[in-house]
Amino acid sequence: MKRLIQHLFKKNSDLSVDEQISRRTAISFFVASIAAGSGIWGWLWLRKQPVDGGLRGGIQQPLRDVLNTNEKIFGKTFSSNHHTKVYSKKDAVTEARVNGDIGLNEDFEAADWKLSVQKNNGKVLELTLADIKNLPKTEVIYDFKCIEGWSEVSWWAGVRLSDFLDFYHLTEEKQQQYIGLLTPDEEYYVGIDMPSALHPQTILCYEHNGKPLPPEHGAPLRLIIPVKYGIKNLKRVGTIFFDNKRPDDYWAERGYDYYSGL
Repeated sequence: MKRLIQHLFKKNSDLSVDEQISRRTAISFFVASIAAGSGIWGWLWLRKQPVDGGLRGGIQQPLRDVLNTNEKIFGKTFSSNHHTKVYSKKDAVTEARVNGDIGLNEDFEAADWKLSVQKNNGKVLELTLADIKNLPKTEVIYDFKCIEGWSEVSWWAGVRLSDFLDFYHLTEEKQQQYIGLLTPDEEYYVGIDMPSALHPQTILCYEHNGKPLPPEHGAPLRLIIPVKYGIKNLKRVGTIFFDNKRPDDYWAERGYDYYSGL
């Protein structure tokens, strides 16, 4: 080892061409060994760190800390004035891709469905689809992006979530940091930061391609939120609630980014 170190630190002028090549090879091997060793050590250390999701999975806490830091950075740059690019109806796919059916219980009875909104004072507001359709309709045609890597332009319509909250005088609720949404069977659930929820392109959607929302896309009502990846676009909304703490989130508990912003 001593001879190797002396060889590595000799002046070029003291070495032949072959010796210079040999030294460069040795230096490259030495640096690569240190890098590989550090990588293996880091991987083994990370494997031993506590996982944040408990029995549901999750990811090691250092990785979650990185994602949380990203959320703080991008959350501060978020602006309701920045809109996702919109398209014309002719650009939209004939049928939007169906990806996932968690929370879409086959025993669901659409005729019995009501939206339950949990207010801060403990009271519960129950609304029918007709109640929601009485509000002004907004169309959103945008490039729906899945965290799996695919995307497609799709056409949705419903009521702006911000208009919905204003119409039902949920002023105090809007001051909370988060909004939570659950399917009627509570099998699927998401938590959304309030600024993203109040974005003018975020809608409670009841139409796809100008027709009533089909069951496979979350009829009678789903969330469409263009500033987030598809995992946040909950199908078949059953309950809405508000909190200053992060609500439970199905995919965040399984290791994905809680913020999931675009």
